[in-house]
This record gives sequence, structure tokens and C-alpha cells, in this order.
Amino acid sequence: MITDSPKLIIRFALVAEQPNPRDEDRLNGSAAENSIAGIKRYTGFVRGKDLYALFDHVSLEANPRAAKVGAVVRDIMESLSKTPELFPFKSKGVLLGTADYEPLQRNRFELTFNDPASEGVLDGGHNMLAIGLHMLAAVTDVSKVQLWEEMKDLWDEHRVALEKVKENFDFLVPVELLVPSDVEDEHAVAEFEMSVLDICAARNNNAQLTQETKSNKLGFYTEIRDRLDKAIADRVEWKSNEWESNETRPIKVRDLLALAWIPLNFANEQKLLPFDISVSPQNIYRNKGECSKQFDKLMGDPGVSVKVEGPTHELQNDVVASAFDILADLPKLYDRIYADFPEAYNSNGYRFGGNNIVKLYDPAKRVNANDKSGFVVTQPKTPFTNEPVYYRYPDGLIMPLVYGLKGLLTVKDGAIEWATDPFLFLDAHLPSIAGAYRLVLDMARFDPQKLSKNQASHEFAVGEFEKALLKIQAGRRDVLA
Repeated sequence: MITDSPKLIIRFALVAEQPNPRDEDRLNGSAAENSIAGIKRYTGFVRGKDLYALFDHVSLEANPRAAKVGAVVRDIMESLSKTPELFPFKSKGVLLGTADYEPLQRNRFELTFNDPASEGVLDGGHNMLAIGLHMLAAVTDVSKVQLWEEMKDLWDEHRVALEKVKENFDFLVPVELLVPSDVEDEHAVAEFEMSVLDICAARNNNAQLTQETKSNKLGFYTEIRDRLDKAIADRVEWKSNEWESNETRPIKVRDLLALAWIPLNFANEQKLLPFDISVSPQNIYRNKGECSKQFDKLMGDPGVSVKVEGPTHELQNDVVASAFDILADLPKLYDRIYADFPEAYNSNGYRFGGNNIVKLYDPAKRVNANDKSGFVVTQPKTPFTNEPVYYRYPDGLIMPLVYGLKGLLTVKDGAIEWATDPFLFLDAHLPSIAGAYRLVLDMARFDPQKLSKNQASHEFAVGEFEKALLKIQAGRRDVLA
């Protein structure tokens, strides 16, 4: 039955130690404690009923990909129902890992997952979800379950009923257990913990594990997540398949990392970063993968973050921390520019909606319009704050303006700050900047690709923001005088 103990016991029906003591001579003089790279593994089969302890206590936090119901999970459940005897040969099973374990008698192992972020189920989350649902289906309806967390809630709710049908689940599941070569050797344990992340990534390669997923496990995004408004942070897909909603699209983490290079580029220009690193402005739009890679390179530098537990890093650089403070405002500023730019542009006597790539949401006008191609039926929403707007257009048209916010940054006491309130700045100066920006739009012929892939358009926008800021600062000096 479920207990409050952090320990759990897994019993293998059949298990083999790899490498075992008899293999020592074949390992070309490895350490006395038989291992490869400081790691031992136990492979074998565990009966479904003996996985109850895992479902009682383990999350899927260590698994790089969050599990959700889809075609794969449904296929696994069908296999368990129709051909359970073939399941151990049709499935790669479950990969477990922990730095704290003890072999017991009768093929049993006592496991303790002290760090759920890097220990527990390293691979096989979809198998775990399917097996859990298969067992639950014997006692309740599981048709509405989509996510691992929902399955776990149902598991806890029906735990007593599950105990009564436990002996029915005699099917075998392939299970692999990775452990340090010597749990008493601090060096061996540390080596094991650092290897777990790479093992996770390698085992998930066939599932297209993203770079961002691995970086999330390294802790590179923790400080960003903590600074964002909760409503935005909750919509970010920090790791693959993690975010699920029927109402809105998730925010891709690389969209945030791209915006991060606005203050980070400024910090680099001011020579405040530990080494010379930046991205070209146009890559914030056209090559977000490069932004993500450069972000990892920056965060992995010992002058920026240090390892604290296993693979997890902790931010130590005050300049980068201040850049993240700026980043916390950028999603909302991005949406403000997207929402307000059409009217700001029109305030100069121009007609933003006159371009065929711009669509208007106006149900009343659409009904009477002879040409309905210039309208959208569903009201558009901003990408980060999900606020309704009346124009839909490619974000490439405004990306240089978003980058232009770099012109409002300054350095104070070694940290990056806003030189003025950016939201009030946009209220006052976006119309005049939009008027000047028409030159760039005309030169690009309203082509968002040409516009956002041209470094000159970004530099022009930064210059316009800087000029408006200088006027503000000059006004303040006049008042003081």
C-alpha cells in the first residue's frame, strides 16, 4: 500500500547485472567495482503488479518529455489488452535511474529518488502513462484522461480499488535500472549524476528531444521563469509536450530566449558579459535556434552559472540577472507594440490596413464588404498575453521595433535598467516612431521577411527609440534648470 516513505522497493521477475563480476576481465582493467563510466545497470522484467510502488511515488519530472495521451499511448494500451504476453518484446519499457539504491534479496531493489528533477523515470514516460491507464481502466473510466498528472490524480483516488485487482496484472514490463558503481564513493555518485542528463537526451533522440528541453533540466530557465508574470510563465512550453490547452497555443521557450538577446546584446556592447557573445538582430526573428544555442553557451559559462546539484546550474552573474529583469517586461511590450502599432501608423495619415498582408477583424464591416479577403472571422490575439486585437499581420513587420526597445536601456551600478518607463514611453512616442518607420516599411515593400532579416531596419528602429529618449532626457534637464 502507499506510504509516506521516500523509499520504494521494485521487484524484478528476472534481472541481470551489467557488467557483473565475471565480466571484469573483459573490461580491460576497469575499477575493482565492476562498472562502465562509473555506472552499473540492472536489466530485466518487472511484472505490472510490482510497478505499483512506482505509480504511488514517482513523478515524470526527470523524463525530458512530458507524457500525454496520443496515438503512441493508445497503441501501448491496445497491446496490453490484446497481447500482454508479447508486450515485453514489443516495448523498450522503462528506464529508471537513481544515485541512492540498495540491492536486496530475491531480485528486489530499494530505491530512493532524492532529486526528482534528475532521478526517477528517465525514459519510458509514455509506457508508464499507458500502463497506469490500463490498470485504472479495470476500476474506473479513463477516457477523459490526457496527461500524466491527471492519471496520477485518478490513481490516488482509486488506490484502494486498484489494490483489489493488483494480482490481475501479471504481464511483464522491460525495466532498466541505472545506478552509480559505488554509492559510498562521492566521486562515483557525482559522476553518475552528471551523466544522467546526457543519458536522458540520448535515449530520447528518436523522439526529437529539443535543445530547450535539456537546457530546462540544466536549470538555465529557472531565473527567467521566476521573473515572468505567472499567466505568461504558465503558458510557456519549457519542455517538449509539457503544455496542454484547448484554448490557446503555448509560448515556445525559444521565443523568450530570442527576446532575451535584446538586453543581452546591450550588455555585450557595454562589455559587461564575461566574454564576447551576441546574436545578430535579425536572428531574433529568423533563427531562434541560434539564439537558443548562444543562450546555452552563455549560461554554461562558469562566469555566469555554477553547478549546485547534479546537472543543475544556478545563476551567479548579476548582469545576466538584470538582463532577465528586462526580459520579464519584453513579452508584454512586444504585445503592446503589436496591438498599438496599426493605429500609431494610421495616426500619421497612413493606412495600415491598405496592405494585403494585413487583415482586419470587424464583423459588421465584413458582412457588407464585397471583398471579404481583407477580413478575418476570428478575432486575433497577441502571442504572449493572449489579449484580443483588431489587426492580424505577420510579426516580421514589427520585429525591428521590438528590437528598438534596446535603445531605452542604460547601465546603472553595473546592472542593466530601463532609462525610462517603457510602457509610458510607447504611449507617448510610438506614433512618431511609427511615422518615421514608414520609410523602412516602404523600402521593404511591406515584406516582413525582407524587413526583419535586414540588420539595417533593426538599427534604424534602435536609433528612433534613442532619439525619442534623448528628447525626454533633454526635457528633464530643462525642467531642472
